[in-house]
Amino acid sequence: MVSIPSASQFDTAQSRVGLATAVVLPCYNEAATIAHVVASFADALPGAVIYVFDNNSSDDTARVAERAGAIVIRETRQGKGHVVRRMFAEVDADIYVMADGDGTYAAADAPMLVKALVERRLDMVVGTRRGVRQDAGRSGHAIGNRLFNGVFQWMFGDDFSDIFSGYRVFSRRFAKTFPAVSRGFEIETEMSVHASQLMLPVAEIETDYGVRPEGSVSKLRTFHDGFRILSVFFLLLKETRPAFFFGGIAGLLTLASLAFGLPVVAEYLETGLVPRFPTAILAAALMIIASMSAICGLILDSVSRSRVELKRMFLLTQRGLPTP
Repeated sequence: MVSIPSASQFDTAQSRVGLATAVVLPCYNEAATIAHVVASFADALPGAVIYVFDNNSSDDTARVAERAGAIVIRETRQGKGHVVRRMFAEVDADIYVMADGDGTYAAADAPMLVKALVERRLDMVVGTRRGVRQDAGRSGHAIGNRLFNGVFQWMFGDDFSDIFSGYRVFSRRFAKTFPAVSRGFEIETEMSVHASQLMLPVAEIETDYGVRPEGSVSKLRTFHDGFRILSVFFLLLKETRPAFFFGGIAGLLTLASLAFGLPVVAEYLETGLVPRFPTAILAAALMIIASMSAICGLILDSVSRSRVELKRMFLLTQRGLPTP
């Protein structure tokens, strides 16, 4: 069991190693909760600078956050991915603590996550949500969470068990080298794939996960966002594991070619005739396309490996955590 350091212990450790810590909170219409969230993180992480990134809220989120003591930055492009890209570009710190503005993540757990990042010299710590697979606000979300985490582990490995958690702590070099090409809620998936692809040191720590208070409404759209996340899965699979992606397509096309072609071949061996000539052409065409897909996968795999090497070299140029 991981012990949670007190705020004073965090403040002492932070001062000793000279770490600049930023709390970054993406927000969209969270006026009902943002003041409490800002105050909670200020108490949990003394000395940290708290930023609220307002994403076109139609309520008083920005004004309430400013009155609570946060630095408010407005991002006009709609979507959490745009906000994350902006906050990593705008904010300069050694440690980034990212949470949501809806109050579902416990600020009291933040010192524990920061402590793990610093002491274990990690690049990302994910606060996995306790009980989220049983109740993620709605039963559809809980089922989707289990399904998508299973698909992710099959595609990209088992480094993460809660890829949709928005409670994360990052090192500076992660924040400054993360490409952030996603636009919406799928940004957490991209973060997990980025860490897995570069084999960055990461950890997961279980944290409390609450329910939204009355007056705060979830922005997730079950089917729309689920489809977008699944699309991003396949896009990232194509970009990071092209041999697997195009090899899978080649395998399916090969099976289809054999299903159409083998009866034609068997008939030819028996009679010496090819009466189903169009079927034979289709089988041959499918096999040719399968071969082209496999070759594309091999070529793009070399390109992907080169991109990983470049990302890795750029990562090493960034300042890491200082030695305690």
